[in-house]
Amino acid sequence: MDAATKGFKEEVTKELGKSHVKFDTQKSQGDSSTTTTICNNFASENEDLILANATASLQAASAATKSIPILETAVTNYQVALNLKKFNGTVGGNISGTSDLAPLDKQEKMIKDFVPKAKKLGILYCSAEPNSKYQADEVAKYAKKDGLKVTKYTFSDTNDVNSVTQQVASASDVIYIPTDNTAASCAKTINGSEGQGANHRR
Repeated sequence: MDAATKGFKEEVTKELGKSHVKFDTQKSQGDSSTTTTICNNFASENEDLILANATASLQAASAATKSIPILETAVTNYQVALNLKKFNGTVGGNISGTSDLAPLDKQEKMIKDFVPKAKKLGILYCSAEPNSKYQADEVAKYAKKDGLKVTKYTFSDTNDVNSVTQQVASASDVIYIPTDNTAASCAKTINGSEGQGANHRR
């Protein structure tokens, strides 16, 4: 996400010129109330454009303003993130952006290609991230069609990542982790916990 923000700032500066653009970069560190406060402040200051990085930022920015253009990055599924009843690829209104949705069917195929003897698939993700649930559900569908027994393991925040990861590692032949911001921030913890699982395989 830091790389996405950095790349955006570089390209905008290149297009508009350093003297014509001013950035106010603020991080909420994953705290929802801080995210809301930041976006409300951006709206009250009537910024020209809001770059929302990740799902929580998009949701907060969308709630804060319906007039200031919002450009989004690092969102997996806009329909899920914004709770849209219908989605044809365009959100409409003041929101636009890019998606980081991976080809989930191909990812699931990689599991069978790399671990052909696997029978038990554990899917690990943060229950607070709707895009992660969407990916987990989709991968589970493909995996079940391929004859894998699928079990989902969720953690609510960084505090229970270690214990939940040990559970999935002990009970699974292979672990799938979707694009998940909380999981990404806990990569070192997850990697260490996996090694403690009795049936863990790489």
